[in-house]
Amino acid sequence: MWRILLAILLTALIFIGYRWYQGKTAPSMEDMSATSEDKAVAYVAGGCFWCVESDAEKIPAVVSATSGFMGGKEVEPSYKDVASGNTGHRETVKIVYSPAVTSYRDILLHFFRHHDPTDEGGSFYDRGHQYTSAVYYQTEEERQIAESVIAELNERNVYDQPIVTAIEPAGTFYLADDYHQDYYKKNPIAYNHYRKASGRDDFTANNWSDDEVTQFFSDDEATNKWADYEKPSDEELKETLSAVEYKVTQKDGTERSGSSELDKNEEEGIYVDILSGEPLYSSTHKYDSGTGWPSFWDIISSEYIVEKKDYKLIIPRTEIRSRYGDNHIGHVFDDGPEPTGLRYCMNGAALRFVPKTEMEQEGYEGYLYLFED
Repeated sequence: MWRILLAILLTALIFIGYRWYQGKTAPSMEDMSATSEDKAVAYVAGGCFWCVESDAEKIPAVVSATSGFMGGKEVEPSYKDVASGNTGHRETVKIVYSPAVTSYRDILLHFFRHHDPTDEGGSFYDRGHQYTSAVYYQTEEERQIAESVIAELNERNVYDQPIVTAIEPAGTFYLADDYHQDYYKKNPIAYNHYRKASGRDDFTANNWSDDEVTQFFSDDEATNKWADYEKPSDEELKETLSAVEYKVTQKDGTERSGSSELDKNEEEGIYVDILSGEPLYSSTHKYDSGTGWPSFWDIISSEYIVEKKDYKLIIPRTEIRSRYGDNHIGHVFDDGPEPTGLRYCMNGAALRFVPKTEMEQEGYEGYLYLFED
């Protein structure tokens, strides 16, 4: 029996090794995919494309994010070629998004928020031109928007050093091997270890306060219709909310396990902040965690979520609050399913469910993309 198990293990290791080798040496292919008329494309480079891809797919209305290469002259370069720094390419991500919901400006703001655009020698501990920051524009309008975003960030001194992000015309986009696509989903343990060790998230936290996020992103009405929300007085909240809703959202309470009908809800739709209406979770990310609380393995957008350390129990937890409503929603844990490995354990009392059939009527039509095949 042990010989059979050993043979299986060796076969698996050989296969993984081959895929790793192929992902480094296989020639890339030019991206020939077409984009529908109601979608737009942005090309950005911000160091490790695993991380840029992961961050991009958390942006509202992003349909897909694809890892690849752009900027060099060599035809069909392999990952190994690009990683050598000799081809002139950068690790680049192609972002397909819905301009009806998210603007190009917001795409760039999210991009700048999640990497170090002041590093002219690479990105964190990935060094070399291939890991430097760049925006590849396709039109004159995109070039002007990129320049204005950088000017604004520099003027407001978001970073200690000036931004050195290159603004260059888009060229041929070459697709990275399948090994690199959705790496953060297929290899969550390795990816999360790499990301944490790189310091990328610490850099973001140290440079972008909640006030700065609100200040920048509230400029775009297309994606920030909830930014002007003003919380009612405490007296009004006590009158409009039930006792448990008030306790959960305003006093950071926790509803009784199994008490919310949203835990077992299987209808298609989105879950929004019960007060502000911010879109937080989707039925496409919902799963039965067996805890008795509505659980999700991902969020709709990091724009509407604030994470805070909670030290109320002996073991510190990560609290989830709505950004503009500033309401307690629940906690997030790292014992969830793939592809994220996260469990957003939410209080049903802090959420309101909007069925898919009513989303357009209630102004959430921009999030119907979540239910596209």
